[in-house]
Amino acid sequence: MCGFMFAQSEVDQSLFQQGFHALAHRGPDQSRILQESFGTFGFHRLSIMDISENGMQPFVTPEVILMCNGEIYNEQQLKKSFSAYPFISRSDCETILPLYKKYGRYMCKYLDGEFAFVLFDKNKQLTIAARDPIGIRPMFYGEIKESKQLAFASEAKSLLPLCDNIRPFPIGTLYYGGEWIKYNDVTHVQQTLNDMDDILTRINIGLTEGVKKRMMSDVPIGYLLSGGLDSSLVCALAAKYSDTPITTFAIGMKSDAIDLKYARIVAQKIKSRHYEAIMTVEDVISALPYVIYHLESYDITTVRASIGMYLLCKYIHQHSEIKVLLTGEISDELFGYKYTDFAPSAHAFTEESKKRMRELYMYDVLRADRCIAAWSLEARVPFGDLSFVRDVIAIDGKLKMNTTGMGKFLLRKAFEDEGLLPDEILWRQKAAFSDAVGHSMVDELKKAADRLYSDEDLRLAKQKYPHCTPFTKEALWYRDIFEKFYPQQSHLIPSYWMPNPTWEGCNVTDPSARVLANYGDSGK
Repeated sequence: MCGFMFAQSEVDQSLFQQGFHALAHRGPDQSRILQESFGTFGFHRLSIMDISENGMQPFVTPEVILMCNGEIYNEQQLKKSFSAYPFISRSDCETILPLYKKYGRYMCKYLDGEFAFVLFDKNKQLTIAARDPIGIRPMFYGEIKESKQLAFASEAKSLLPLCDNIRPFPIGTLYYGGEWIKYNDVTHVQQTLNDMDDILTRINIGLTEGVKKRMMSDVPIGYLLSGGLDSSLVCALAAKYSDTPITTFAIGMKSDAIDLKYARIVAQKIKSRHYEAIMTVEDVISALPYVIYHLESYDITTVRASIGMYLLCKYIHQHSEIKVLLTGEISDELFGYKYTDFAPSAHAFTEESKKRMRELYMYDVLRADRCIAAWSLEARVPFGDLSFVRDVIAIDGKLKMNTTGMGKFLLRKAFEDEGLLPDEILWRQKAAFSDAVGHSMVDELKKAADRLYSDEDLRLAKQKYPHCTPFTKEALWYRDIFEKFYPQQSHLIPSYWMPNPTWEGCNVTDPSARVLANYGDSGK
């Protein structure tokens, strides 16, 4: 996890440094600003691969300058293809240089990884930028106020002093000197998969390889373990392929945390070095402004689910030498969640999954990046492995729908015979993440909002915030905090992350699955 900033042409250096400083948490190991006639580059480094000075960015050659926040998982294959190239480091990101030299605007289709980068071609006087197809690594762009040239940065907050019209950089897209090229749409399906044996094999092998790829590091790796299916599978697979016991972390409220109970069961099964963090109501309330500042979002689901992750990463930062964390995000969007049980048809299920995957970079993926980066750690997401995602998206929607009473049946079935997890975990009902750290957390947030706002305040919210109008006092509280940090930037998200209101049973006023009729024993 690193943070970078690039501004085309000449800019006010004091404003650039102000924005650059706002990214310091993403890379505390080394920082560098490089000022050229054609633009200013700033890079904060979190040293993960090749922690020597050689791995520091920007990478500068006679032809190009490159900054990349990412992990390129097919680095070794690429280096074999470019064996004559004079690499100066063991950094996986450096492989982008010979790739660009050979393929130019077509280079991104050869990258397997999580990345956001900016490259300047000195010979062509061309700015090039790109982001991975899911948006696991963040990037924003905006118009520099004076010149109207573009600036790019890892987080929106660093562009505020310099830019107007700040936007998330579109996923799976290459910016090529003014041209926007969609190079990969992960929701595009060429052939539907409907053979059950083939599907289960692809899921098993795909997730296994996704985990193994993300275990490469020159620094210590840790694992977030909630005790739910997704994080438990990631941890169990990592434990299987690790030469030493892995290190796992869980968090919960002291009195009613569902996560802690089940995480202990998994940790015992996989024999991990397991640590627990306990959070209080006071911790939750005091962390809220910091969480929203780092998120750059006021979405209710995102904020709720971020508080526990933010506090857990704070614990990890303060009590360990861990720099890299593997997480279980993206499984819900691929395999379904509690509200997708209400999908009226297989087609509706599939289209909803694709929509969520296209928007994920503004919600769950954003949450994982910001909560982890806030404490100078790097997030890796095995369920976001591109090959795995393509396969799961291609599965016939009829087979992914919950017809057995057990969501994510295919994912569970794919690992049923391996003995990686106890049955009480492998076949455990899904619990909402923000509730699983303790129902009391969300309940206390609602109580606090009720104390802060009147019914009249909520009634007037439409006038105050016409875009994404808050519809509960809790939502109004989050929005007010957001506006203090990011005035007039509500467009950074298009809408609230909620169940599809057009489906029967899903037109609810709270995003938690706890309010859905099918939640049942999920929260126990």
